[in-house]
Amino acid sequence: MRRKIAQSRAILFLLVLITVGCGNPSAQTMKNSAGSYAIVMKSEGNTYNEKVVEGFERVIEEAGGTCIIAYPSNPTAEEQMIRIEELIHQKVDAIAVAANDANALQSILEEAMKEGIKVSTLDSNTNPYSRQTFVNQAATEDIGSVLAEAVYDISGGKGQWAILSATSMAANQNEWIDAMKGELESSKYKELRLVDIVYGNDDYELSREKTRQLLAAYPDLKVICAPTVKGILAAASVLEEEGAATVKVTGLGLPSEMSPYIGPSRPCPYMFLWNPEDVGALSAYVSLALVNGTITGKEGEHFQAGSLGEVEITKCPDGGTEVIVGAPLRIDGSNIGKWKNEF
Repeated sequence: MRRKIAQSRAILFLLVLITVGCGNPSAQTMKNSAGSYAIVMKSEGNTYNEKVVEGFERVIEEAGGTCIIAYPSNPTAEEQMIRIEELIHQKVDAIAVAANDANALQSILEEAMKEGIKVSTLDSNTNPYSRQTFVNQAATEDIGSVLAEAVYDISGGKGQWAILSATSMAANQNEWIDAMKGELESSKYKELRLVDIVYGNDDYELSREKTRQLLAAYPDLKVICAPTVKGILAAASVLEEEGAATVKVTGLGLPSEMSPYIGPSRPCPYMFLWNPEDVGALSAYVSLALVNGTITGKEGEHFQAGSLGEVEITKCPDGGTEVIVGAPLRIDGSNIGKWKNEF
């Protein structure tokens, strides 16, 4: 009898192992996940950043880890350095950072890695020496392409247009702008004229003021492209208030915020984005996989990311590595009703 019980227990134990190892597609990524996982965002009071954090926090807590959320008091690299130094002293297991400057964080992030902390970036990248891998919301070339095409389409293929960006040092913004400029070298865009690039520092009121300045300085302006959720919302609100029917805005925006302004006869005919919660969730899976040793950040490695599926680490244009969430979504009058309830 005792032998049968022992055999039954052994069989039950094996079944449990099989269930744990095979039933959950992200089991390997989430194994041994107790620990502290920090996320450092670019700025506070930004709905997009809050959605990213929600995705990150959900995955970490489901894995049994402790999530630490750090916002800089101002959207600068200097403020982020202060937060990262605090996290190093707390001896966290991993830090994921959306960088306000591609190079300024290198020394503090190298220090973190020397202390054994796993470092990754998300949304806005650092140079490759400052991280193990980067969680990219979409391929830079794809973002540049869809934004340039949107400006071309909305303007009728000719005329003046301007860019309303976040901060002048934001790596993701600058990479997207450079990608757009690369697209403009095609003869297709020869009748478009980029007249100005202004910066609203991811501040709603400052972005509104920059929009007004663009309208005053360029009476023939046709399109404002804002690759920032704060900027596009600010620009759309100004165009609506001032009845500037001949000027349109496009770029990257949150459907939940932009729904009053989206449509063929509205300030923003259409825009693009990705699900920010997916960006945060994938970043969390990267942190978990780095900590438990499933990945090191090298090109060609794979890991499971829950409902996001199996993810491969690929080469990043800067010489480091990255993982990509997906292609940009086009959001317009036909689907804004759906997406505004999602993010």
